[in-house]
Amino acid sequence: MALFAVFPTTFFLTLLSLRTYQSEVSAERLPLTPVSLKVSTNSTHQSLHLQWTVHNLPYHQELKMVFQIQISRIETSNVIWVGNYSTTVKWNQVLHWSWESELPLECATHFVRIKSVVDDAKFPEPNFWSNWSSWEEVSVQDSFGQDILFVFPKDKLVEEGSNVTICYVSRNIQNNVSCYLEGKQIHGEQLDPHVTSFNLSSVPFIRNKGTNIYCEASQGNVSKGIKGIVLFVSKVLEEPKNFSCETQDFKTLHCTWDPGTDTALGWFKQPSQSYTLFESFSGEKKLCTHKNWCNWQITQDSEETYNFTLIAENYLRKRSVNILFNLTHRVYLMNPFSVNFENVNATNAIMTWKVHSMRNNFTYLCQIELHGEGKMMQYNVSIKVNGEYFLSELEPATEYMARVRCADASHFWKWSEWSGQNFTTLEAAPSEAPDVWRIVNLEPGNHTVTLFWKPLSKLHANGKILFYNVVVENLDKPSRSELHSIPAPANSTKLILDRCSYQICVTANNSVGASPASVIVISADPESKDVEEERIAGTEGGFSLSWKPQPGDVIGYVVDWCDHTQDVLGDFQWKNVGPNTTSTVISTDAFRPGVRYDFRIYGLSTKRIACLLEKKTGYSQELAPSDNPHVLVDTLTSHSFTLSWKDYSTESQPGFIQGYHVYLKSKARQCHPRFEKAVLSDGSECCKYKIDNPEEKALIVDNLKPESFYEFFVTPFTSAGEGPNATFTKVTTPDEHSAMLIHILLPMVFCVLLIMVMCYLKSQWIKETCYPDIPDPYKSSILSLIKFKENPHLTIMNVSDCIPDAIEVVSKPEGTKIQFLGTRKSLTETELTKPNYLYLLPTEKNHSGPGPCICFENLTYNQAASDSGSCGHVPVPPKAPSMLGLMTSPENVLKALEKNYMNSLGEIPAGETSLNYVSQLASPMFGDKDSLPTNPVEPPHCSEYKMQMAVPLRLALPPPTENSSLSSITLLDPGEHYR
Repeated sequence: MALFAVFPTTFFLTLLSLRTYQSEVSAERLPLTPVSLKVSTNSTHQSLHLQWTVHNLPYHQELKMVFQIQISRIETSNVIWVGNYSTTVKWNQVLHWSWESELPLECATHFVRIKSVVDDAKFPEPNFWSNWSSWEEVSVQDSFGQDILFVFPKDKLVEEGSNVTICYVSRNIQNNVSCYLEGKQIHGEQLDPHVTSFNLSSVPFIRNKGTNIYCEASQGNVSKGIKGIVLFVSKVLEEPKNFSCETQDFKTLHCTWDPGTDTALGWFKQPSQSYTLFESFSGEKKLCTHKNWCNWQITQDSEETYNFTLIAENYLRKRSVNILFNLTHRVYLMNPFSVNFENVNATNAIMTWKVHSMRNNFTYLCQIELHGEGKMMQYNVSIKVNGEYFLSELEPATEYMARVRCADASHFWKWSEWSGQNFTTLEAAPSEAPDVWRIVNLEPGNHTVTLFWKPLSKLHANGKILFYNVVVENLDKPSRSELHSIPAPANSTKLILDRCSYQICVTANNSVGASPASVIVISADPESKDVEEERIAGTEGGFSLSWKPQPGDVIGYVVDWCDHTQDVLGDFQWKNVGPNTTSTVISTDAFRPGVRYDFRIYGLSTKRIACLLEKKTGYSQELAPSDNPHVLVDTLTSHSFTLSWKDYSTESQPGFIQGYHVYLKSKARQCHPRFEKAVLSDGSECCKYKIDNPEEKALIVDNLKPESFYEFFVTPFTSAGEGPNATFTKVTTPDEHSAMLIHILLPMVFCVLLIMVMCYLKSQWIKETCYPDIPDPYKSSILSLIKFKENPHLTIMNVSDCIPDAIEVVSKPEGTKIQFLGTRKSLTETELTKPNYLYLLPTEKNHSGPGPCICFENLTYNQAASDSGSCGHVPVPPKAPSMLGLMTSPENVLKALEKNYMNSLGEIPAGETSLNYVSQLASPMFGDKDSLPTNPVEPPHCSEYKMQMAVPLRLALPPPTENSSLSSITLLDPGEHYR
């Protein structure tokens, strides 16, 4: 019976299940085709929005379905996108789906259709797709205006680096359209005769006011219109960085973060990104009003654990970051306050401060930093409420800066801000003796000592140095000492000491006291041995010096140095070296290339007396010579010349002069003995001679050719190279005979110059001897002998007052040519074998002899006459009166004499004719003229005067004939003589 009872129940359940399955299968077989498909556009987002329903869906039944969507562009056959959309569909439900187009919707017509299939586990396989819905056409071009050109999309917003498609629509296919991105032309793809699209890849951010894109339509060279758009490119929204939250008072949480780049755009297209703080445990949310921080209030019933999410959002995307923390682990204390210093002295101080109270039994960890003299010291201390710390081992007279910060000692999160204050320790006496050195100059009878000292460092000065005390003690006379107080900041002084031994002590003094003394001893007989100077080579790091140790006990060595070319006092330095050291390196930034430095090494004895050990000199870096010598050419001959540059100084050069290079050029281009060929920097060839001795400043260049052209150039050289390039000096050798002529002519010229100088110096003597001055008739002594009867007041003798008694004409044998200035007429005398004489006798018939006469002679005209020393009458032959008819009258003779006296410009050539005239001035002093002696006697000696004129012979005498043998001619004068 039990088996029979179970069987009807099982059969009933099986039958029920079979009926249910048959019902579901019947429902699946029904056509579930999407219907009522509607498509709308969103130009802002460039998207298509689809909505539809499913027909024949069972009542109150939900099915999982898959919808396949096809989208075509321009025409239905041009399918550009196919995709599936899965969702659960309820009875009578309107479904929605959106698709964003890369190409602006305004650029082309779009077509959409859809089909579906049931994808539910309640239905067995196989499942079949429904039929496609009809194509739904979408076009927005019908809403365009009347313009001939359009550019899309309008005001599109994209992120930096996105790919963007733009297009233009041209009403007239005849127009030529060019498009530009920020002024640069771009090229696209033509979709149809009216539409062309442009794909822009990874668009950059140019400016927050957008990127300009425009297109220009034209026909030929005529513009038909310009249209453009602004593409807004936003910076990519970044995820917030360094997001953290902390509290200073357990009342407020202060959260901060780094927002990154601001994505705001101009024209209100996109504001800055917004930030929202969300706490997941409490479910509370807060919109933050600042870009990088936000405060969250802590309530008394709040948990100590927080889970915050910070959300950053703009129009294009959303970013978020999350933190989880315990409140007691995020305590950020406020900075300490009331920082003070107590009991400050030269080396110690007490620092105190206060902190803000947090909770009961809260322990603070504080850190102290002490800054002074370029050093930093750090100390840590734990406190409860007030803090105090003892600062020791401080430096006197030093300004310090001390600061303190605190944190939670139980759960360290971060230090608070610093709180600090400055303080200065008190002064103390200087702790170290000044470093002192000296320069001793020996002078007759005394020493001139120049003391130098280096200022104490701040570490050892322990305050401001006010003055230096220099105590000079005479060791030979201990009772005598002198104190010199030198105000700071002086670092040297000069002392003049006699030839005794002296001890000099130098101390530095501040407001508290004096430093230890620095002692130096000046010996009465300083060792003045000559030390040979050694040359050394420096490097960029300085000079490496070494020396032989001084015999005997030494307490140290001193190396001093200065610039070789400058004043010692201006650049004097020294360095102390220990007694066990015999080498050191002098390194300083003051060493300059090309500057010579002199070093002296002294040894200090136990009595602190310095002894000069060595001298060294060198350059930290040698340079090529800065100038060339001025070369003189001496002893120029036809075969050689000498070059010399004696005045060239080698001491002031930027390197040790090692020698000289002498360059020589000649037209023959052949090098002489001792010269070698060389090529100059300009490529020209010449001959070079090297002089290795820098003190040899002359060179004889021989084996030259006469009358040849040479060029030379002399330059010094150091280890760094030669001197600067300069122009060659030209020289030409003379011919072989020129030297001989010079040897002959120079003495002759010297003699002539000597004679000229002697003549100039003896000019007055020569003038008086060779051509004395013409006497002044007014001063003649002969006037005292003349007695005038008619005119007793007449004192000057004129030509008309004297009737000459005789004229003596002396003619040389040569022919005489006489030329008168007035007539320019030349007369040639025949050769005379004998001198001719012309006598003018008295006119009285009873004249029996000559009377007293006066002879005027001019040695310039007649030297022979001057030699005679006297004048007299020559005996007249008896026949002399018979020739009176050939003679010129006395008056004519007088006129000729006067004329020739006035005219001194006549010319009398080679055959000279001299005229001596003798004038009987008066009758004898006693007696009458009739009482003259009948027989002529020898005339007495006549007074001699300079002759005033010369009368040519032709004026007085006619030319003599061949038969004439008269040696004298007598003229009778019918007139009377003046007495």
